[in-house]
Amino acid sequence: MLEQGDQIGFLIVSGTFLTAMMGTFIVAMVVLHRQRQVQNRQKIDNLKSEYEKTLLNIENEIQQETLTQVGRELHDNIGQLLSLAKLNLNSAKPEKQAEGKEFINQIIKEVRALSKTLNLDWVEEISMDDFIRQQLHRIESTGYCQTLFDSDQSFNELSKDSKLVMIRVIQECLNNAIKHASPDQIQIKIYKEDSLRKIDIIDNGRGFDTSIQSRGSGMTNLKKRMETIGGSILLSSVPGKGTHITLSLAF
Repeated sequence: MLEQGDQIGFLIVSGTFLTAMMGTFIVAMVVLHRQRQVQNRQKIDNLKSEYEKTLLNIENEIQQETLTQVGRELHDNIGQLLSLAKLNLNSAKPEKQAEGKEFINQIIKEVRALSKTLNLDWVEEISMDDFIRQQLHRIESTGYCQTLFDSDQSFNELSKDSKLVMIRVIQECLNNAIKHASPDQIQIKIYKEDSLRKIDIIDNGRGFDTSIQSRGSGMTNLKKRMETIGGSILLSSVPGKGTHITLSLAF
């Protein structure tokens, strides 16, 4: 009877110990799970904050660039039209006064067009294809270099926020080509590849050695901006043979 009692006591003690161990394990798992939830929430909050910060910076940059463009248009274009209108309207000749009125009508149209660019509503209205065509047309119209554009229109359905990021990244890539590459030709191609939409920006300029770390933070900023919309940027370049940049975004 004593041995049987010892066995029962041992089983009770063992069961209590195992129950305590299981309870401790469960509590530890719950605590660990909650810690991971908190960490995940913090990561999500950080990503959201970084995304909103990126969009705000991009909006400010685009608005600043727009104001600069508006200033140039007011000085070079509308200012000249106003001077011509004044000269013609001050003339005693009816035909000159008629020309002056035509200049006034043209000025009104130009001012209306400029007013639309002072906010970012144009981002929603313009397609990626049309935006890229405008950018390439501006480059080619200056006589800087030739441009080519080919698109399957796969980027034309983007949210305003994603489009903002893509617009600024493309602008920066083109600006870098103009400033540093001195190309004879810039080509942009839009296409699909597997589950990705891609934009190739290719120039035949001087190129550079990608193994040499750049002192600037330009490419790092572009990578971060693409990452905020779930995209990526890949750059390849060879001295004397140009630069090839690929922007990728999942469907």
